[in-house]
Amino acid sequence: MESESRSDNVLARKQQQVPRGLVNAHPVAIAKASGTELWDVDGKRYLDFVGGIGVLNVGHSHPAVTNAVIEQLDKVAHPCAQVVVYEPYLDVAESLNRLVGKGEAYKTVLLSSGAEAVENAVKIARGYTNRPAVISFRGGFHGRTLLGSTLTGMSAPYKQNFGPLAAEVYHTVYPNAFRGITTQDALNALNELFLTDVTPDRVAAIVIESVQGDGGFLAAPTEFMQALRKITEDNGIVLICDEIQAGFGRTGKMFGFEHSGIQPDLVTTAKSLAGGLPLSAVVGKAHIMDGPLPGGLGGTYGGNALACAAASAVIKLFEEEDLLALASRNGHFFKEGLESIAKKYQEIADVRGVGFMLAMELVSDEKNLTPDAELTQRLIDACCEEGMLVIKCGTYRNAIRFLPPINTPEEQLTEALTMLDKACEKVLSHRAC
Repeated sequence: MESESRSDNVLARKQQQVPRGLVNAHPVAIAKASGTELWDVDGKRYLDFVGGIGVLNVGHSHPAVTNAVIEQLDKVAHPCAQVVVYEPYLDVAESLNRLVGKGEAYKTVLLSSGAEAVENAVKIARGYTNRPAVISFRGGFHGRTLLGSTLTGMSAPYKQNFGPLAAEVYHTVYPNAFRGITTQDALNALNELFLTDVTPDRVAAIVIESVQGDGGFLAAPTEFMQALRKITEDNGIVLICDEIQAGFGRTGKMFGFEHSGIQPDLVTTAKSLAGGLPLSAVVGKAHIMDGPLPGGLGGTYGGNALACAAASAVIKLFEEEDLLALASRNGHFFKEGLESIAKKYQEIADVRGVGFMLAMELVSDEKNLTPDAELTQRLIDACCEEGMLVIKCGTYRNAIRFLPPINTPEEQLTEALTMLDKACEKVLSHRAC
């Protein structure tokens, strides 16, 4: 009888000790990681094209990040920002104010998770405007807390039977060129929302991802972002850009909203901000950030000193190693590879993305663009068998997203494309010649 592997033992422990609600995308038990590479407890190597779901834009265990954390650990780990002031917190706040504000007066509050950042951004907007309503977009993802789940524009698996959800949240249409939803369609839907559900003078904030992450890697067109900026300015509405997944170089700019040339009122960031440590932020115009009264913002672990040290190291890497240009180059290289693969297989209906935030959408019927979630999962599993880790996205769960470190070596990008092609060969149909 064949003995169980270490991976089998670890996975069995997980099933026994952890609730079923926490799902793993892959049955892989990891032991160590470096850069874009992972090794499981049995020594099998994988190329990580999930990157902690966009957390590891500078890669696993980057030496600069590791050394910064070790150095900070020797000084102080967690004094708590609500108790005393410490410079690592201020260093990160100053950097983010500079990166987002570009010379304007901005302020930053540091928190722990992306959902926490979104919730606090809404609190700040409500505190500043004295209005109750918030508008977000169908297909958007803003976290798993009660308010985060309410703002999220997808039902399964995020909302389930967790209601009643938060009040005064409204959803509207997000542009989607692949599905034929134009900028004008989305603006018409927003105007209809104002006419039928909530008047603009009752809206505290509009929350938008410049590139929808879990919703399918859909980029908001420049004209839509610019129109939204004008609508919010004309009506005294706070514009919140959720840059949690699209931020920190993923799109080839530090933040995704920069592609449209607009300036948001508030920006939320997390994920890759601290290179693998839990840290998030709300960065915004100073007079809006000062809306809540003293004591209205905070959180025990927000701005943890170790995470702040890691974030400062990440920001320094972007400034010293030209990672934005690298994200654009690697993204272009990998997208060309994806498009070459897509030409061979009839189920790959779309390859899209900005910079190194890329996805491909699978369908069972090219003419009607019928989503095929089951086939998508089979392809994800086949990629894992080849040694490449990817996950799905999209409201129909029929798109595969690619979020490797933006500093992945070109030879590993080529290796990953070979693995993906082999996986496609196993489960997809060749196009007719």
